[in-house]
Amino acid sequence: MPTGSTEAEPATDRDPEAFKRHRNLFRAVARRRNPRLRRTDITVTDERVVKRAVKAAALGNAMEWFDFGIYSYLAVTIGKVFFPGGSDTVSLLSSFATFAVAFLVRPIGGAFFGPLGDRIGRKKVLALTMIMMAAGTLCIGLIPSYASIGLWSPILLIIFRMIQGFSTGGEYGGASTFIAEYAPDKKRGFFGSFLEMGTLAGYTGAAGLVLILNTTLGGETMHDWGWRIPFLVAGPLGLVGLYLRMKLDETPAFQKLEAAQTHNGEATVTETESEFSHLSENAPKKKLSEIFAQQWPMLILCIALVGAYNICHYMLLSYMPTYLTDTLHYDEAHGLLIVIGTMVVLMCIISSVGKLNDRFGRKPLLMTGMLGFFLLSVPAFLLVKAGSLAAIIPGMLILGLCLVCLLGTMSAALPALFPTSVRYGSLSIGYNLAVSLFGGTTPLVITALMDAADGNDMIPAYYAMGAALIGAIAVACMKETAQQPLEGSPPAVATKEEAVEIVTAQSPDPRF
Repeated sequence: MPTGSTEAEPATDRDPEAFKRHRNLFRAVARRRNPRLRRTDITVTDERVVKRAVKAAALGNAMEWFDFGIYSYLAVTIGKVFFPGGSDTVSLLSSFATFAVAFLVRPIGGAFFGPLGDRIGRKKVLALTMIMMAAGTLCIGLIPSYASIGLWSPILLIIFRMIQGFSTGGEYGGASTFIAEYAPDKKRGFFGSFLEMGTLAGYTGAAGLVLILNTTLGGETMHDWGWRIPFLVAGPLGLVGLYLRMKLDETPAFQKLEAAQTHNGEATVTETESEFSHLSENAPKKKLSEIFAQQWPMLILCIALVGAYNICHYMLLSYMPTYLTDTLHYDEAHGLLIVIGTMVVLMCIISSVGKLNDRFGRKPLLMTGMLGFFLLSVPAFLLVKAGSLAAIIPGMLILGLCLVCLLGTMSAALPALFPTSVRYGSLSIGYNLAVSLFGGTTPLVITALMDAADGNDMIPAYYAMGAALIGAIAVACMKETAQQPLEGSPPAVATKEEAVEIVTAQSPDPRF
C-alpha cells in the first residue's frame, strides 16, 4: 500500500505492477463506503487477542530465561564443582568460559530456527525452543561432579550448555517478531516491553531461588548437592512454559497463508504465496543468501545495537552478582539481594518506557540509555564500591535506569529494521551473532581483563563505556520507526476509526 502519494495513478496493461500497488488503496476507500467488504490492506487488531498473545509470549520467555539465568547466579559454585583444579580465579574463568560456550552456538540456532519459523509457524518453533531449553537445563542438574567422573563432568556440562544456547538462538527473534507482528503500530513499544519484562522476571526468579538456597542450605551443602535444585526445577517449569507456548495463536500473516492454502482456490493461493513468499517451504534455502546479500547494512546496524546493549545487559544482570561477591567481597546473599532489588525496580517501570518510546520515538530512548552508560558508568561504579547501602542503591539505580531505556525499547526497534519477508531470519541471525560475540563473552572478558590489570575493579565500567559509545553511533545511524508500519507489512491499527483516518489521509479522493 503506498504511503507517500495522495493521488492514485491509473494502471494500464503496460504497467500491471502499478495496478497491484494501488489496488488495495482503491479497495480500502471503497470498503470505507461499504463496511460489508473485508478490509485486507489494513490490520485492525483485537486488543484482547493481542494482550493474550503478549502475555503468553512474555511468560514463556520468563521460563526460558529462568533456565538460562540459573547458570549466571551459580557461576562461582559451578566453577568449584566442575573445575576444581587451580586457583579460584582459574575456576571462575573456566565457569565463565563454559557460560560463553552456549553463546557460540546461538548464531547456528538463529540460522536454523529463524527460517524454520517462517516455514512451519512461530508457535511451533517457540514451543520447540522451550522443550530444548528445559531439557538442557534439567540435564545439567543431573551431571555427576568432577570428583565422581573426572573430565567427563565438564565435557557433559559443555554439551548441555550448547543445547541451551542452540535453543535460545530461536527465542528472541521469534518472540519479538511474534509480538511486533501482532501489536498495533502506535503501541508496538508498549507491548514489546513486556517481552523484556519476561526476561527480567526469569532472571529475578532464578536469582531469588539461588538466594533462598544459599541462605537456607549454606555454602558447603550448596557445593555438595544444593546447586542442582534450581536446574532440576527446570523440568516442571518447562512443561508450564510449553503449555503457554502451545496456547499461542499464530500471527495473522501466517494464519492467512494457511487459510489460503486450505480453503481457497489455486489462483488465490498463488497470489497469497507471492505476498507471503517468506513463509514458503523453500524459504530456509532462499532467505539465508538473501539476508546476507541484501540486508547486510541492517545486519551490521543490528549487530552494533545488540552488541552494545548486551554488554551492558550482561554486565549488570549476569556479571554483577559475581563482581559484588568475588571482587568487592560482599556477602553472597547481599550481592544477590542488590541485583534482585534492581531488577524488580526495572520491572515496575519498563512498560512506562515502552509507552515513552511509542510517544517520543525509539531513537531518543535508545540514545538516552547509551549516553547514560557512557557518561555515568564510572560514577555509578564508584558509588557501588563505596560499600555503604546509601551509596550502593543509587549506584545500581543509575546503571539500572540506563539499562531500562534499552530494555524497554529494543524489542520494538529491532524487528522494525527488517522487512517482513526476512524479518524472523534476519533478526535471529543478527541478534545472535552480536550476543555470541559480545554479550555471552562479557563476564569472561571482564574477568580476564581485571586479572590482567592486577585486579583493577573499574574495568567493568570502562568496558560498558566502550560498548555504549559504539551503541550511540549505531543509534544515530538508524531510522526512526515509532508509530510506523513494519516494513513490508500493511498498517496495523487498534480501531476501525484509525484505519479510516489512514486511508483518508493517504487518498481522500482517489481517481480511477
